[in-house]
Order: sequence, then C-alpha cells, then structure tokens
Amino acid sequence: MLDLHGYGPSIFGGAILTIELAVLSLVIAFLLGLIGASAKLSKRRTPRYMATAYTTVIRGVPDLVLMFLIYYGGLNGLNAVTDWLYEISDGEIDMVIRFNEFAAGVVTIGFIYGAYMAETFRGAFLAVDHGQIEAGKAYGMTSKQIFKRIMFPQMMRHALPGLGNNWQVLLKTTALVSIIGLSDMVKLATDAAKSVGEPFLFFIPVALVYLVLTALSEWGFRILRVRYSAGVVGA
Repeated sequence: MLDLHGYGPSIFGGAILTIELAVLSLVIAFLLGLIGASAKLSKRRTPRYMATAYTTVIRGVPDLVLMFLIYYGGLNGLNAVTDWLYEISDGEIDMVIRFNEFAAGVVTIGFIYGAYMAETFRGAFLAVDHGQIEAGKAYGMTSKQIFKRIMFPQMMRHALPGLGNNWQVLLKTTALVSIIGLSDMVKLATDAAKSVGEPFLFFIPVALVYLVLTALSEWGFRILRVRYSAGVVGA
C-alpha cells in the first residue's frame, strides 16, 4: 500500500467507506425508484402527482445544492420542531438532534438518485410487452406472480443500461459527502494535501480508485445484461 507521507492507509480506508456509502445509497435509490415508478404509472392522481413533483424537483436542482438543503435544512428543521416541543412542554421535552454524517450521506444520495431511478424504471416498465402480462393473467397468475416472473425480469433488461449509468454517476457523487464532514477518501486526501502541500500526490490515487471502481462496475453490469437478456433474440 502506498504510504503517501503516512496518509496512505487512512485514505484507502476512506475508499472502503466510499464503497459502503455508494452501495447503501444504491439500495435506497433502487427502492425509491421502484416506488416512484409505480406511483407515476398509477391510475390514482395523488401518488402520480406526488411522484412527478419528486422527480421534477430533484432532477432540476444540482446535487450539491440538494446535499446542503437536505443535510443542513433538514437538521435545522428537526431542531426547530424540538425547540417548539420544548416550549409547549414547559421544558419537559428537551432534546437536540444531530445527524450521523454517514447515515445522512446515504439517505441524501439515495433520495436524490431515487428520482433518476424512478424515471429509468418507469420507462422500463412501459417497455414490457403488455400482451405477456395479459397472458399471465389468463394462466391464472396472481399480481405478485406476474410481477415476479414476467414484469420484473423484463423490466430489468430494459432498465439495466440506465441503471448502470445512474450507478456510475452516484458512485462519483459520493465525493460530495466530504462537504458535510464525512471522512471519505476525498476529504482525507484534501486534508492531507493541505497539510503536505502536494495535491497531485494524493488526488491522483483517489482518481485511480474511482476509475477502478467504475471499470469493475461496468464489467458487473455487462454480466447482468447478458443474464437478463438470456433467450432474447438479437440481445
């Protein structure tokens, strides 16, 4: 392992934290994307309008601004509520809420990219042949069986290119969590560069780590595309 004036072990330890942050954020984004896509395809107006507002606002505001709004704005908002509870309870309810930087980063990035996933999944669901869904109903399948055996596998085949792109961008967006104080490899490299005065010495290895992660991700998504395209003519 590169020593990097003694900062190497901590920076590459921060790389592990970055991977954990990205994977957990992807899980949240994936779930929010499925929920958002289902809401946008709903016949009911309320969930459809709510999901449309969610995707429109999130996709229209820069990630950095959203990071500040969700982290600092959310923290201030919750503490304003606790201040109000303190006042109406005559001091019996006294609490101060603090965010864990890692959890805040996971939730924030997951919430942001859930909007992008929702659009990806919505388009993928619309691409599924409706005739096969009707055939499943004719065979007596339940809605759960139709989703599991027909809709989800075919939706994933159509969604994988967009899902892969979203993951790659999400992975690089993890660098933004350094602004809320999380000691990922970008923040550690920044602190080390300021201390030693050699930014290239620290940021080139960080860039290489991201490059390796994106290359491995591309390889993994290629395998998934082959798997979900099995039996499809011309895939």
